[in-house]
Amino acid sequence: MRLRVEFTTEPFDLDEAPAHAVVAREVIQSAELDAVDVGPFGNTAEGGADEVLTAVDALLRRSLAAGATRVSLQVNVIGAGGGDVTDEGAK
Repeated sequence: MRLRVEFTTEPFDLDEAPAHAVVAREVIQSAELDAVDVGPFGNTAEGGADEVLTAVDALLRRSLAAGATRVSLQVNVIGAGGGDVTDEGAK
């Protein structure tokens, strides 16, 4: 199973990336994930289920410890071609 995770950490600071945002990026960039895209307003990464779930665990623990007051994330099951799995495709 492949998963896509999208996440943001708060509070935001447009002038300088806060420590929790830097830590979150480091976790995702150092994980064994594909298609990593980090940006100031959101981050995404894809990979196998075990790798994504391990990265999400580290992301939550380390970014909260670094001062994040909120972590918003979404995890989606994706198809082999990178698209979301539909009800019909999941059968």
